[in-house]
Parts: sequence; C-alpha cells; structure tokens
Amino acid sequence: MRSRRDFIRTTGFIGIGFMGLKLYACGNGAPSAVESAKALDYGPLVPDPEGVFDLPEGFSYKIISKQGDMMDDGLLVPGKQDGMAAFPGEDGKVIIVRNHEIVATDKDLGAFGPDNTNLGAIPKEDFFEYGSGQFPGLGGTSTLVFNEKTQEVEKEFLSLAGTYRNCAGGPMPWGSWLTCEEDVTKAGEFDGNVEKSHGYVFEVPATTEIMRAAPKPIKEMGRFNHEAVAYDSVSGILYLTEDRHDGLLYRFIPNEKNNLHSGGKLQALAIKNGPKFDTRNWPDSVGPDIQPNVPMKVEWIDLDNVDSAEDDLRIRGHEKGAALFARGEGMWYDEGEIYFACTSGGDLMKGQVFKLTPNPNDIEGGVLELFIEPNDVNIMKYCDNLTIAPWGDVMLCEDDTDAYLRGVTPEGQIFTFAHSVKYQSELTGVCFSPSGKTMFVNIQHAGLTLAITGPWKGQS
Repeated sequence: MRSRRDFIRTTGFIGIGFMGLKLYACGNGAPSAVESAKALDYGPLVPDPEGVFDLPEGFSYKIISKQGDMMDDGLLVPGKQDGMAAFPGEDGKVIIVRNHEIVATDKDLGAFGPDNTNLGAIPKEDFFEYGSGQFPGLGGTSTLVFNEKTQEVEKEFLSLAGTYRNCAGGPMPWGSWLTCEEDVTKAGEFDGNVEKSHGYVFEVPATTEIMRAAPKPIKEMGRFNHEAVAYDSVSGILYLTEDRHDGLLYRFIPNEKNNLHSGGKLQALAIKNGPKFDTRNWPDSVGPDIQPNVPMKVEWIDLDNVDSAEDDLRIRGHEKGAALFARGEGMWYDEGEIYFACTSGGDLMKGQVFKLTPNPNDIEGGVLELFIEPNDVNIMKYCDNLTIAPWGDVMLCEDDTDAYLRGVTPEGQIFTFAHSVKYQSELTGVCFSPSGKTMFVNIQHAGLTLAITGPWKGQS
C-alpha cells in the first residue's frame, strides 16, 4: 500500500489550505458547507433508504454488531461502544478491539444481562473491579473477529472485564490495544463497595482466541481522566490526551521500549518560552489566540506522584508550566505526526484539531500546530474520536446528537462523509481495516457497530 505522502504526491490534489478554510469558517461569500462537500472527494450524501446512516454515492454500510446480542463466550454485547482499532489476523481476518464507555450503574448495558444477573459467568479474578459484587466494572473491551471478504463477524467475546468507562485508547504495533478509563472513581466510594481506584490504562492483546486480558493497570502512565493514546514508532514514546476542559497533553517514556509494564517517566507538554500556555482559544482564555499552521516549539515537564489519590495531576502539571487543552479526545499517529482532537476548543468552544510533530533527533523537542479550528457548526462540531485513513485524510467523529463523520485532507480542507440520521447519538471508534477497504464506526447510544465499504481514495 502506498504511503499517504506517496498518494498526495502522485495525485497532485491541491486543497484550499488553511487560508481557504478560514474563508469557509468565517463566511466572506465562500460556498456553503454543503457546496464545499459536494465539490470534494466523495460527493454529496445520499439519503439512506432505511433512514439510519447517509453516505456518499457508491458507499454502503452493514450493521455487524448490536448491543444485547449473544456473543460466543455466552455473554451479551455491551453497549456504549466507543474507541476501537482493527488489527491483522490470520487468513486475512480482521481483529477489532472495541471499548465500552459504561459505568457501574449502567446495569442494563453490560455483558452480564439486566441487573448483572449473569455476573458469575466469569471468575471474580478476571475483573479489575468486582465492586463487592454490587458495583463491578462493566466497561472494558470486546473483541470481534471479522471476515472482510464476507463482511461477517465470525467471533465476538469480552476481552477485558471490570474497568470503568473505557472511552478511547490506541493501537500498538505489536498487536495490542491500550484501553483507557475516563473515570477517576476512588476506592471506598459507593458506600465502600468500590474496591479499587480508577483512572488507568490497560493493555489488551488483539487475538482471535476467546480470552480475557489480565486486568493489570499501567499505573506509571498516570491516574487521570484518560482518553486516547498514540504510539510513536520511532522513539517508542506514547502520547496521551485528557478529557477535561483544563486538561493537559501527556507523554510516557517507558523504561524498556515496547514493554509498557517496565515502568517509565510521565511528562506534560509545555510551549517553549510560554509557560502555562492556553491553547483553547476561548473568548476568556489567558494570552493570545493561536492561529492555524503556526508552529510552536514544545518542551516536556517531568511529573511526580502520577498515581495520586486525588484528581490533581493536571492541576500540578499546569502549575509547573504545562499547556492547557480543551477536552483532549481522539488521537492517532501517522508517519511521524500525531493528530488529536480537542472537543470544546476554539472561539465557539466547538472543537479544534492539533498536530504534534515529535523531533526524531531530539526527544526533548518537537513542534505543535493548530491544524484546524473552523468555528462553524456546519463544517465541524465537537470532534471526538479520530483516525488517519491510509491515504492521509483525518477522519473525525462528532460527539453530538446530530452527528456527522467528517474528513480533513492533509491540506486542511474539511468535507462531510456521513450523517447519523435515525439515532440521536454521537459517533465513535472510527478506524480502518489493515487493507484500507473497510471503515468501522459505532453509533454509540444505539449500540451499533457498522462496517462501511465503497470507492475509497487510493483503492484500485
């Protein structure tokens, strides 16, 4: 498969770039969002005869998994599907590891049936949080084995049990999914029924074998309201977002490359010569607004007491000079660049996307840029989970009851790819199969996982 840079170079496509994007965002007689989408890439959306999910002409979707269906391990498909990634399996199969953003009180959405009536179906030691049997963790992950040729799920099972509110995460190149708890419940809460503190990252192997991962938190990666993880394949450093309105951007340097349980150092991003910088561009933000495509040099601040019992890591990090971000969400690494969404960033608090470029020759450096900030809900709003298509487009899920799936070209031009019509739900978990032929996405509150196929760019 060609790299995204090869694709851009050989197609000769030239977008409107950041100056054009600014015109779209601010008006000035520019074409409407619908007109711009029509002129871009895949064309306008075609109404779905079923009224569920509109896509461009030539594309189709298939519902491959539904909340409440029986899985191959005898448990039920959990609800609130969130971040996920697809891994290569044997014989061309695709292994999808999928999060579930469920809390302990979501007893009607868990894998164990209404009111956890089937809680005893798996051993107690398979849970990270058993919750005295009263407040067990119902989040975790499920795994699907998908046949891309037949577009059928051949196997589905619970692959991590006992965690709270697994939101996003990130794929590791050795075949694991890192799943993150967006939850900082402390041991002793819920009348003493919560047995362990939460707010951690867990590793889940991508496997076709029906099994559950060891529920071992990577505590050195910090205890906070985790969202997503991106792995830099050059340095072996991992980058992490935090879903807080005053969140930080973190990175974890493991003691042993690719051995995340070996311990390591957690740091937070700071703008060089700009301590406590505010990237949010809110009307009341302290300091100057940042503009798209303006590189800012960064440095990294060491953090201590990263497993604090209090939800104060971001507060202490900011006091030491770390930059603020507005609800860091989806994050993805691609060819030396890391893209991440800030759901409530921007002048209208409707979303930003940043690009971080680590310095391969100096791990203490790097460059941060504001990639896009449309400030126009007709173009993009509340960007959340994201991925990078094999041809270089950033694909973004919207966290809104009227949710769209947007694309952004490498030049910064936004287009609309899909619209969730029937269900008032955010979209989550967008990712591509290793072949690039199938896109997967969740309609979260409907409890649906979709497989999308069609005439993708770069596909013969």
